[in-house]
Amino acid sequence: MRIGIMTGGGDVPGLNPCIRSVTLSAIDLGWEVVGFRRGWAGFLKIDPDEPSTVLGNSYRLDRDAVRGIDKMGGTVLHTSRVDPRTVPGGDQTDHVLAVLKALKIDAMVTLGGDGTLRFSAHLASLGFPIVSIPKTMDNDVYGTDYCIGFSTAVSRSVEAINALRTTIESHERIGVIELFGRRSGETALLSGFLAQVDRTVIAEVPADLDRLVPLLIEDKRSRPTNYSVCVISEGAKISGGDLGEGDIAKPATQRADVSVGHVLARAIEERTRQGTVVQELAYLMRAGEPDAMDRMVGFAFGGLAVQLIQSGRTGRMVTLTDGNYSHVPADTLLHGKKSVDVSGLYDAENYRAKLMRVEGMPMFLY
Repeated sequence: MRIGIMTGGGDVPGLNPCIRSVTLSAIDLGWEVVGFRRGWAGFLKIDPDEPSTVLGNSYRLDRDAVRGIDKMGGTVLHTSRVDPRTVPGGDQTDHVLAVLKALKIDAMVTLGGDGTLRFSAHLASLGFPIVSIPKTMDNDVYGTDYCIGFSTAVSRSVEAINALRTTIESHERIGVIELFGRRSGETALLSGFLAQVDRTVIAEVPADLDRLVPLLIEDKRSRPTNYSVCVISEGAKISGGDLGEGDIAKPATQRADVSVGHVLARAIEERTRQGTVVQELAYLMRAGEPDAMDRMVGFAFGGLAVQLIQSGRTGRMVTLTDGNYSHVPADTLLHGKKSVDVSGLYDAENYRAKLMRVEGMPMFLY
C-alpha cells in the first residue's frame, strides 16, 4: 500500500503531530507514505514525466522525516489555499487524478479546512480512496465538534488577552481585541469567556453600538482600575453600519477595508471621547507549537485515518462527536454550516457568553 498525505488551507498547530501519526501508523503496517508539498497547489505543479517536478513537490516520509515534528507548529509539508476546480485554465481534477495514478498512490489522507476538504469530497465522489481530517482554528467545519488547531488558538488568545490587560489598565482605556473568525464566532466566544472579558462580539450577531458602547463605558466605570475589555470576531458586523463582507476573504495585505476591531475602537472614541487600545491578534493565534489538546487530537485523528484505510472504509472524514472519535461521509461538510448556537450559548443583548445548559454537553460546549 502506498498512501499520500497533504495539508491545505491555513496552517494550525497540531498538523505536524497528525502527519507524524499517519506516517508512523502506516509504516507499522508496512506501507509507504508520500508527503505532497503545498496542498493541492503542489499537485498542479507536478508533471509525472518530469522527475524534477515530482521531487520538488513530493517526498517520501519515513521515521527520520517525521522525528520530532510533533513539537513544531505549522506544517512541514507547507500549504496553500487552492481548489483545483477553480484555478485559471479551468477544472484540473483530471490532472490531480492523473498524478495520483502515475505516482501509484492507493489512497490519500488530506488535512484541511472547509475549502481543502471540499475538493477531497469531490475526489471521493469520483471513487478515489480518501480520508479527510478537519483542521481550522475557527472550528467551523460542519460535521465535527472539533477541528485540529482550535484549542491552541483559544489558549493563545486567552494568554494574549490577559497580557494586554496590563497596558489597557495602566492607561485606563477600553480594550478592543480582534480575533480570527470570518463566519463563526466560536473562537472569540470561548476565548472571551475563558479570559472573562467584559463583552464579546461574535460573527453571528451584529453589534448595536447604541447598546454595546454604553455597556463598555459602564464596565469601565464600575471597575476600580477603570478599564474594560471587548473581544470581537474579525467577521463581526456593526448594525446599521456599512461594514459588510468587504475584503475580509482576501489576504490582509490586499484588503482595503479597515478591520472591524478598528471600526469599533474609532466608534467608541468618537462617541465617548474615551481612549482605546485596539489589537488584532491575527496570526499569533495559530503561531508556535501545539498545546496538549491539539497534539492529542492530531495523533488520534492520524491513527484513525490509517485504520479506516486499512479496513477499506474510505470516502470518510474523521470527527470528534460528543467527545468520541468517529467518522462521517467525506461530503458531510457540504450539507450544513457550523456556527455558534446563539440561543443556547450567547446573550445577544449583553454581548456575553452564557451557559444555560452544561449537563450532557461535550467538553467545548458545542
